[in-house]
Amino acid sequence: MLKRAFVAHDPGRIRLRFASRAVLGIGLAVALCGSAGHSLAAAITGGLAALLALFTVTDPTVRGQAATTALLPVVGLPVLTLAAVLHDVPLARDLAFLAVVGAGVYARRWGPRGHSLGVFGFMAYFSAQFLHTVPGQLPELYVAVLLSLVASSVVRFGVWCYERRLPAPVAVAPPTGGAGLARITTRQAVQATLGSGFALAVGQVLSDQRWYWAVGATWWVFVATTSRGETVVRGFRRFLGTVLGIGLGFAVAVPLHHEPVVAAVVVAIGVFGIFYSAAVSYTWMMLAVTVMASMLYGLLGVLDADLLMLRVTETGVGALGAVLAVLFVLPVTTHAVTEAWVERALRCVHTCTAEAAAQLAGSEDADPPRRVGELEAILGRVRLSLAPLVHPLNPMRARKRRARHVLALLDDCAREVRGLASVAADPEASHDARLAAACWRVESAVEALTASERPARAAVTGGVPAHTAVAEPALAHLHSLERALAELAAPLHATPRAPLLPA
Repeated sequence: MLKRAFVAHDPGRIRLRFASRAVLGIGLAVALCGSAGHSLAAAITGGLAALLALFTVTDPTVRGQAATTALLPVVGLPVLTLAAVLHDVPLARDLAFLAVVGAGVYARRWGPRGHSLGVFGFMAYFSAQFLHTVPGQLPELYVAVLLSLVASSVVRFGVWCYERRLPAPVAVAPPTGGAGLARITTRQAVQATLGSGFALAVGQVLSDQRWYWAVGATWWVFVATTSRGETVVRGFRRFLGTVLGIGLGFAVAVPLHHEPVVAAVVVAIGVFGIFYSAAVSYTWMMLAVTVMASMLYGLLGVLDADLLMLRVTETGVGALGAVLAVLFVLPVTTHAVTEAWVERALRCVHTCTAEAAAQLAGSEDADPPRRVGELEAILGRVRLSLAPLVHPLNPMRARKRRARHVLALLDDCAREVRGLASVAADPEASHDARLAAACWRVESAVEALTASERPARAAVTGGVPAHTAVAEPALAHLHSLERALAELAAPLHATPRAPLLPA
């Protein structure tokens, strides 16, 4: 896990720039709050607002990111006000918190912007519990949030907007079709609300002061997941990361939190770790979050060993609440989600092939690289949906082998499609009648693999002779692509057809 988090390939050093910019933006926000004479609670609130703005706003364009950032206080400040007003009314406070949870998860149906606003609203309510916010503090907190969002935006969109020099990422919408309870986001909103209700009730039995940790654990387990298998794995990783972070907290935060400079450095390292490891290891991201939170509690003067152990317990309760909810409340099966993503990947393979063939035929409208980028994004979602099966602790070895086989063959398809797109971009390349025939065979193979009823195993018929494959790079890539699609028929259409993942 350590190698995966800190030695993982970082093309263009995007993760390094992402994390470094976060430290700069959040540091500037906290410094401005301090220079304005704000209290420690206000500085923490502002720093959290800056962190969320830099971390959760993921619109595909810079213009969209700026618009979403501008909308964050429109959602966050009213929620913060609600939490402060209800601070001394426990029943109303708890019911409002659950409503915020449900609305925040449901907002994911509106894409990246809905997700960002939902997270910001939830964390506004959560931070009010963390800091025991009361109405008299609101004016200062409003100023701190707005000042911090301005500071982080100056860094993100002005000083260091590296996204302007990068191609826009491909946005791939999750499978959310249907209406009412048939829609995945609706089901997840119900699951998150009920799971958080369980976490809130049990968390308050454990502690009437820190119960919100359990609700926070349930919430964050649901973020960036679709199926129950993904949620279970994420819950395990959250708990493991918290346990590891508490261990490190005993070694770092407990003895050093009285030293302001050292505490500031540890918090900055924690921020860097959150942003740098988020894309590759949720466990290590949670370790960084836990160490940072431990040091913040130290700065607030309430850190001790019992508090750290309580955090582990509350996190376990929250993760359990999420797992129980996804297993027994309107479950979204991992198998169904995985099949949807695999089918989208296969159809994208065909689209990429058709675009490359069109470009070779002289079409000026064809854009194979864009389709290849879409395929890469979809394959990322396939890997995420298959994560429960390929997890090291999964005991179902046969299904694990099938899942790994499918992933390997899809990676082969992506490699051949990239090669085909590269050949098509060569101005020296020309159209060949055999290319069109090979593309038709690819289309037939994809249709066979995605048919609703189990077809006979796909076969490579009318393939390209060996000497032609050597001489014609485009045909060589298509021939290899045909083979990979033919091999996919076995794991995808086994007889009897067992689910690729547990239902």
